[in-house]
Amino acid sequence: MNTLHRSALAALLLAGLALASQAQDKKPEAAHEPAELKYQAGGSPLAGEPMMPSTNPKAPPMTVAEFDTGRRIYFERCAGCHGVLRKGATGKPLTPDITVAKGTDYLKVFIAYGSPAGMPNWQTSGEMDEKTVDLMARYVQQEPPQPPEYGMKEMKETWKVTVPVDQRPTRKMDDYNIDNIFSTTMRDTGEVALIDGDSKKIINIVKTGYAVHISRMSASGRYLFVIGRDAKVNMIDLWMAKPDNVAEIRVGLEARSVDTSKYKGYEDKYAIAGSYWPPQYVIMKGDTLEPLKIVSTRGMTVDTQEYHPEPRVAAIVASHFKPEFVVNVKETGKILLVNYKDIKNLEVTEIPAARFLHDGGWDSTHRYVMMAANQSNKIGVVDAKEGKLAALVDVDKIPHPGRGANFVHPRCGPVWATGHLGSEKISLIGTDPEKHKAFAWKVCETLDGQGGGNLFIKTHPKSKHLYIDTPLNPDPKISQSVAVFDTGNLKAGFKVLPIAQWAGISDGGAMRVVQPEYNKAGDEVWFSVWSAKDKQSALVVVDDRTLALKTVIKEPKLITPTGHFNVHNTQHDIY
Repeated sequence: MNTLHRSALAALLLAGLALASQAQDKKPEAAHEPAELKYQAGGSPLAGEPMMPSTNPKAPPMTVAEFDTGRRIYFERCAGCHGVLRKGATGKPLTPDITVAKGTDYLKVFIAYGSPAGMPNWQTSGEMDEKTVDLMARYVQQEPPQPPEYGMKEMKETWKVTVPVDQRPTRKMDDYNIDNIFSTTMRDTGEVALIDGDSKKIINIVKTGYAVHISRMSASGRYLFVIGRDAKVNMIDLWMAKPDNVAEIRVGLEARSVDTSKYKGYEDKYAIAGSYWPPQYVIMKGDTLEPLKIVSTRGMTVDTQEYHPEPRVAAIVASHFKPEFVVNVKETGKILLVNYKDIKNLEVTEIPAARFLHDGGWDSTHRYVMMAANQSNKIGVVDAKEGKLAALVDVDKIPHPGRGANFVHPRCGPVWATGHLGSEKISLIGTDPEKHKAFAWKVCETLDGQGGGNLFIKTHPKSKHLYIDTPLNPDPKISQSVAVFDTGNLKAGFKVLPIAQWAGISDGGAMRVVQPEYNKAGDEVWFSVWSAKDKQSALVVVDDRTLALKTVIKEPKLITPTGHFNVHNTQHDIY
């Protein structure tokens, strides 16, 4: 096919695609921003897992080698949007009943040029060549390979207690100020760096799963729990002379969330981890990670009441009001209150919120949990005391609060704040239904930040500042800096801190600035300056009172630092 004919075919197919999208959705969807694509299309650890392939006699032929290549590319580039089984998640379904009917030529144009609904233009952007586009067009017409399930047998085969409970210290054996230790993810090395917040020195680098997503503290503040994207959970004892792993387990094939029981009388008794694949969560013993109870999250969506085969478990937080875990089920849009008082006869309250639940955290009283339904552009508010949905709040495009940020607004009283991946807006939601009822569960003010691509927003009860990162913004000036608001004078707008410039790195790395985190005292803020594995990265510490540079931590061992979590603030849900 010559270039003219190929261009004509592309125009015709894309015109048809746009019309089909309008017919199905009644109105065309806006194309995704680059930051959104980076967020939605993240690689999956399932790319390297053994699968059970199926055959489809109507699909175009593929060699075994081509099928394996297509499977790897799909899990690296596509599964984040379209789902493991291609049933559709935040992207459209790509099952053979749809793709075979479209045909290879149509799919090649679709993959190469993208779509008005947000499909990336993989070929014209240079991400794929023509040969790879042809391979992927044929691959998505095959039956989706089924990843293996992962149950109690598989979990127990990976469960290790490296230091039994009776061999652990009975008292703190080190001189560190544990409350001010930071757990910093080193994404690409499969490690966390434990850093002394007082001296700014690395205490130990601990082997973990790949790309640790979050660090969570036990209620006592002794044990640190981390979970990698490969679903490996590590339990680290901070009382040891040199804090290190004491137990580990793999709870699935891909995961994002872990937490521990915090309700009075159940401190440190249980841990919970949620998986992306298989879609399930598991409750474990809090001192050994022994798996006790696995619960599937497959089920019906809250809006169309359709069955979804892979509703991923996203954020999990531990209630302070009841012996419960609050569990986000992403694709079905359900928030689960999992009562661990009786594990054998597990009681689960199912709260309908909105689809594509992702992250969130507590309001300042720890009674209300604020959960972002990112592609629905809403925040679900759950009353943990009453066990019911308090509100669904409309916010801007793709909220991504991390845990969010709590402070007292001059007019609205206590508020919880979220930034957004898809816009520069910061939404401030009133959280006091008693003394500030007029503003409760509403966006009482919207601030303009630097731009879209925000991942984390943070303040502290002892601070007057609100920090907003933008690591996924396509403009390096924005991704390498942070915006700071004075919470007492929001109308003054934000100041920009050139964090990456302060790091003093000149090797050409991306230097994305990510995840502000306070120390225990609330008088300094830490930032990761994140570059590629073969480039230098750093941690930058800012004096919160003066907004001036305080310290730069640059060590050869600090490879791809991203998230970091202060022990005291994480233990007590301070943000």
